[in-house]
Amino acid sequence: MRRENGPVVKMSDVARRAKVSVSTVSHVLNETRFVAPETRAAVLAAVHETGYVPNTIARSLVMSKTNTIGLALSSISNPYFGELAHQLQAAAEARGYSLLIADTHDDPEREFKVARDLHERRVDGIILAASPSPSQALEYLQLRHVPVVLVDRMIGAGLDEVGTENVEATAHLVEHLALDHGHRRIGLISGLAGLATTEERIEGYRLGLERSDLPYDVGLTAEGASDVEPAHAATARLIAMAEPPTAMIVANNQMTIGVMQGLRDAGLTVPADMALVAFDDFDWADLFSPRLTTIAQPHKELAHKAVDLITTRITDPTQPPRSTRIQPTLIRRNSCGCP
Repeated sequence: MRRENGPVVKMSDVARRAKVSVSTVSHVLNETRFVAPETRAAVLAAVHETGYVPNTIARSLVMSKTNTIGLALSSISNPYFGELAHQLQAAAEARGYSLLIADTHDDPEREFKVARDLHERRVDGIILAASPSPSQALEYLQLRHVPVVLVDRMIGAGLDEVGTENVEATAHLVEHLALDHGHRRIGLISGLAGLATTEERIEGYRLGLERSDLPYDVGLTAEGASDVEPAHAATARLIAMAEPPTAMIVANNQMTIGVMQGLRDAGLTVPADMALVAFDDFDWADLFSPRLTTIAQPHKELAHKAVDLITTRITDPTQPPRSTRIQPTLIRRNSCGCP
């Protein structure tokens, strides 16, 4: 490669300065064979002194590998997915991979375009948080034998996948409100319809009611579409009921903001007028007044497992798919009524 305002620096120039063969330089840079530490140090010093920059594009064409993983998430502006992307990037870099990130906005058509674009950029594999209807994107990737790992949304498509355990965790929130605090009318602001996480958290809500000897009342549930404004409107509907809930569960952190706005607009205080708990912990949950009781998802563990799955799948495409659930943690603060 060319120095800035200088001649082209070739691998042979590095070899000549380090007094080794060109193949030895290649083995050091590509990590394709053991090289004695003193020789490796001499080669790296020569690279620095000559200003040589490896041509990664040419190398990837030769090796059919780019050491790049595509990451397709539904909403990077969501604090949960933002933190997950941060942890995934760190985990990928620790394995020697770069991360190419794209936002699908939970739109199946955009998800298909993102999948196609990442494939055309020659990523070695893709980590995907699937939309409510990911079939077109998955079909495209599977027909082209692109290694895929599903993260967060588990859909049982015969693929590697890793996600948080949602059913028992949500049931635990219901039981905490019902059994520990005596609430009999517990509302749920659910996420975007069709998402696996939405369905699992609704299932957990119903399980928690059953365990608490409470009837399931569909009128106490409202879809918040996993976003602020729909959650605000859903909250207004629930608190306008003739017999409104005394406690509410919010199924993700984006919606928690909308719910709190809706309670404020109605002049209700937490937890005196409405106990409030939420799925997804976030940095400022501990800074609200009152401090929010939440389910904290294991971002770091999810990220490391997803990267482990995708790098293993890239190396060995023939192994059977693996599915992993990771347990979240209940963080008890004040919004539920705990002292």
